Amino acid sequence: MLAELHIEALGVIDRLTVQLGPGLTAITGETGAGKTMLVEALGLLLGGRADPGVVRHGCAEARVEGRFEHDGGDVVVSRVVAAEGRSRAYLDGRLITAAGLAELVGSWVELHGQNSHQRLAGVADQRQALDHWAGTDPAPLQAVRAELAGIDRELDRLGGDSRARARQIDLLAFQVDELAAAGLADPQEDRRLAEEQEVLAEAEALRGAAAGAVAALRDEGGALDAARAAVQELGHHPYVAALAERLRGAIAELDDVAVEIRRAGEAVVDDPQRAEWIRTRRQLLRDLRRKYGETLADVIAFREGAAAELDALRHHDEQREALERRRDAVVADEGAAAAALGRARRAGAGGLATQLTARLRTLAMPHATADVVVGAEDPGDEVAILLSANPGSPPLPLAKAASGGELARTMLALRLVLSADPDTMVFDEVDAGIGGEAAGVVGAALAELASTRQVVVVTHLAQVAALADHHLVVDKSVDHGTTSTTVRAVTGAERVAEVARLLSGRTTSANARAHAEELLGSR
Repeated sequence: MLAELHIEALGVIDRLTVQLGPGLTAITGETGAGKTMLVEALGLLLGGRADPGVVRHGCAEARVEGRFEHDGGDVVVSRVVAAEGRSRAYLDGRLITAAGLAELVGSWVELHGQNSHQRLAGVADQRQALDHWAGTDPAPLQAVRAELAGIDRELDRLGGDSRARARQIDLLAFQVDELAAAGLADPQEDRRLAEEQEVLAEAEALRGAAAGAVAALRDEGGALDAARAAVQELGHHPYVAALAERLRGAIAELDDVAVEIRRAGEAVVDDPQRAEWIRTRRQLLRDLRRKYGETLADVIAFREGAAAELDALRHHDEQREALERRRDAVVADEGAAAAALGRARRAGAGGLATQLTARLRTLAMPHATADVVVGAEDPGDEVAILLSANPGSPPLPLAKAASGGELARTMLALRLVLSADPDTMVFDEVDAGIGGEAAGVVGAALAELASTRQVVVVTHLAQVAALADHHLVVDKSVDHGTTSTTVRAVTGAERVAEVARLLSGRTTSANARAHAEELLGSR
């Protein structure tokens, strides 16, 4: 629901803020006061064309902001129209494109009147309206078409000429064979081989170092002898008993280390053949990384992918035949789903046209006839709602068959028939060219529509204004040669006076005021 509208420097409007409520809101005022400018402001929030000519004279830019209550929270959308330069749109203070604004706010607000019909003007919208009324479901057909598109993508992937495919098979076979012959299994193989290669290269030096270390520890006069002599020197004096015990532990640890060093030295084997094999193997691994991946893990992944692709190419014909058989079946399913949807749409078109015609004839269009035409080709996507507004006039598309007021009333009738639910609906000139009993019928229709959503109507009819839940009056004033427009909410005596003005053109007529009170009392 549109809760608040703020406008600055737009046409005759200098600055104003309008609070709006649920139900039916009527906007009235003298001709030229600026009522339609409010509708144009809403059109800007709906992503409408930003004409620099609407910027108030002497101002750099016009600004329109709307606060919407949606999904339990507030959303603020803004449109700035520059006198020079490009317009800008904002959603909660963040830039958004006008198209994005139209998509978002267009799902909340529907605007009709003076040839500004945001919805139900295009084929897609009219098709959706028919589906909504008739309860037809395009989802099965859409699912089948999505499956068909997926099959076609797979067939395209399997395409290409046979020579290119044969060349690719030869290349992949060579690569897979080369990698299989390499016997890669461990992504860390090169690191392990590098460590072993370093040990083999230093074999003699390592053995000598180990022997020297063992001698330094165990030979006569070595570290172990020195440590034992130190223990004897300390003897059994209680004062240094703890230190003597630590030396005994160190002697045991040194003895163990000497054993480990001797074993490590004996394990080092000078193996030239193993060293050469490692060198050759590491060169192979480098060559494979250069061709197939940064790391051995990448090379292994390449091998697996290449093997899968080779298998697919070798079974290309079988896969293609299976896909083509599946495609034939899905095409048959598509035809059946399209035919079923087309039949359902054609079956529903007559009923929608009948109800729409009946509604139109209660809205001051006594000779109107609506028709809903569904294209002959299944699934009947080409849907057109046609209107003959006057006797003898051929049915034409809505935008061509109706004036601004008739078009707005047609959209009102459609909404009443469809029971669709945009949050907010705005009608401008919906009552053009009508009066008397017909005006009351239009007002009642708007009130009926407003029982389930917010409806805003710009009207010249007292019968419509009197049925509104809220009444706003647009006033124009001239001060020192500058024209300004204001909006005020009226209740009580002020509302009676405004309804009386709509009835007679004067607020002081006793008869008009009495009639106004009667209309307001009948709500």
